[in-house]
Formats: sequence, structure tokens, C-alpha cells
Amino acid sequence: MDFTVEKYKELLEALKKHKCFSLRHDVDLRPDFSLRIAQVEAASGLTATYYFRTVPESYDEAIIQQIVSLGHRAGYHYECLTTCNGDMKAAYDDFCLNLERLRKIVPITTACAHGSPRSPWNSQDIWLHNEIHALGIDYEPMQDTDFSKTLYLTDTGRRWDGYKVSVRDKVPRYQEQWTAEGLVFHSTDDIINALNNPQHPIHLKSLLVNTHPQRWMPFGIQWMMEAGLQQAKNIAKRVIVITRH
Repeated sequence: MDFTVEKYKELLEALKKHKCFSLRHDVDLRPDFSLRIAQVEAASGLTATYYFRTVPESYDEAIIQQIVSLGHRAGYHYECLTTCNGDMKAAYDDFCLNLERLRKIVPITTACAHGSPRSPWNSQDIWLHNEIHALGIDYEPMQDTDFSKTLYLTDTGRRWDGYKVSVRDKVPRYQEQWTAEGLVFHSTDDIINALNNPQHPIHLKSLLVNTHPQRWMPFGIQWMMEAGLQQAKNIAKRVIVITRH
């Protein structure tokens, strides 16, 4: 059974066999689920970066502090160009305001954009006119990762090959190259099996592994509801991707 807490534990153990990887989480919803995953990682001796939106469904100061207290890092999951309806100046001001809000409770030196698939605006475009690193941000994953050496694995779409239905959570420049190298995976077991094989080409790249913790839970009614909801979302996102191209 995929996308369960137990399966995530298996993934962590397999990742320990890789020489260079980092864990990132986008806390889009259900911060309590993120706390559970943070506890699992801490028990496994691993740390990750948790990117929090500043909307009610993601932002919970007590949980953010608990996750950082476990040894993890917090980041800002910004979506300012969407929330400011494409107004570039307002979006930049909003980014700065929310960044300081987060910094009042925990250190924040990393930020990444929320995909906002239904929005016509890409919040990463703020940095076409402003410098994110001047704000004390030392790492923005999509700007500062060398994807010629790093494989990006994300569970967007509740699958690991969801780039086909993803609006923004992908690296288009390198996707064809990774496919040609056999570095495309559908299920978590596909990744685990690759990691457990010392000869697999996955070991030739650094890994940036991104998950959305609200998808990982014990099997049950909530798990089935999440699976059904994500299937519907994928259909809608596929339509958006086709329409925009």
C-alpha cells in the first residue's frame, strides 16, 4: 500500500543507502500530518526542511515550532503573486511581510514557491524584478539547485511521475534527460527498489526528495478520500496543462 506512514518509513531506510540526498516537504495542508512525518524522520535520525504557507490551512505556529525543535528546518512556502492577483510590487511587499511573520517564531533562511496550479501567475516571477537572496534567503530550491547533478523526485499528483499533470512542480529542462537515463519512477516501491540496487543510475545523482505530508497517512477512510480527491485534481491539472500549451 503506497502513501502510508509505514511506506514512508521504508523510503527513509532506503534513502540512507544513498550517498547524497536532501528531504523537503511542502506543507500545503494539514500541518498536523507534517508533525507526524517530522517525528518519523527524527526517530530515523534524519532531518528535513518544511515549507509552510501563511494561510490558515498550513500555518500553525505551535506545530512549526515543534517541528523545528525536532531538529528540522522551516522555510516559507510563498504564493504572493497569486494572493496579490499578479501585482508585482504588492506581491514583493507581501513576501517580506510574511517572511518577517515567520521569523518571529523560528529562523527562516530558505523559501520556495507554492505551485498554485489554478492561478495564471507563477510566484517565482517575483524574482525577475527583485533579489531573493538580499532578504537573507540562502536557498530557493528551484533557483539554487544544480539540476544537472541533482535528480528532483516529488510526489506531486500523489505519484512520483506526476510531472505530466503538474503545472509548476517540475523541472522541464531536465525531465527528458532523466527519462532517457531511466530516472523516472511511478510508485514509492519503484524508488525503494532503485535505492536498494547499488548498480541503479539513481546512485549517480544527488537527490532532492519533495513530499506533501498531507498525502502520507495510515490506510483507512482518510487515505481513500485523499486518493480519490487527488485523482480528480490530476484530471483538472491535466486540462490546465493542455490549455496553457
